[in-house]
Amino acid sequence: MYLPGVEADPKPGPWNDAIAHMRATGAEYPQIWHLFAFLPEATDHLARFTQAVLRGPGPLSPGMRELIAARTSKRNDCPF
Repeated sequence: MYLPGVEADPKPGPWNDAIAHMRATGAEYPQIWHLFAFLPEATDHLARFTQAVLRGPGPLSPGMRELIAARTSKRNDCPF
């Protein structure tokens, strides 16, 4: 994490719970979750937007959109 102050000060809520769960299992998780946990009121719209884009109605299936996002992330050397 490039923002240790953000990572060290999560607010209680689902994002903090998700981070704790992933850490407990030793699984990797997107580091942006720290920002979501730090300022949930400011990032809630981004989470809703992402879900709408990936799972809302459209010409591509949600699975195909996930695949495109995963491939793009891999190409950008960013874990998805």
